[in-house]
Amino acid sequence: MSTSGSPGATPGFEDAVLGAGLTPAVEALIDKAGRAGIGDEGALEMLLRARALAPTHPAPLIAHYRFHFYANRLPEARAVAVEAIALAASQLGLPAEWRQVQPHLQWGAERLDELRAHAVAPRFYLFALKGYAYLSLRLGEAEEGAAVLALLEQLDPTDSLGHRVLGAVLARAGRDVDYDEPVETAP
Repeated sequence: MSTSGSPGATPGFEDAVLGAGLTPAVEALIDKAGRAGIGDEGALEMLLRARALAPTHPAPLIAHYRFHFYANRLPEARAVAVEAIALAASQLGLPAEWRQVQPHLQWGAERLDELRAHAVAPRFYLFALKGYAYLSLRLGEAEEGAAVLALLEQLDPTDSLGHRVLGAVLARAGRDVDYDEPVETAP
């Protein structure tokens, strides 16, 4: 069991999500890539090397996602989000394919309570799902985004990650919005 006690999470994964356990070489690659300009191809090469050196560590994956996201390379960022979902799922004993997740069957009441108690590994999974949903919506794949949001609603019904704002965006898609109006949340 990891230091935070998340049932099902591989020992050390939760600490890794928080940045622990990287070798100095991988840390240096991520740091150097982060200092490069947005979209710098040399930075991308450094991040790919970091991922090769630490393929199951979430930090190089997160840095790779951010690289594409901030460079407005949304399809590439979404592909990395899929990898983050699969990595987190493997640590939590869930199917790598998010569409196969059935929260009440696979997580059960105890694990859903753990999730709602802000355990690190499940929250990493939720953030990866939220990123994927956001990118799907931005890329014009409303049905895909809506499906992910439906799963997030099951996993996080209290909206602790703020996924409902994406549902509100989806709900008003294609309409002009008066930004003085209050945002309605999706059901």
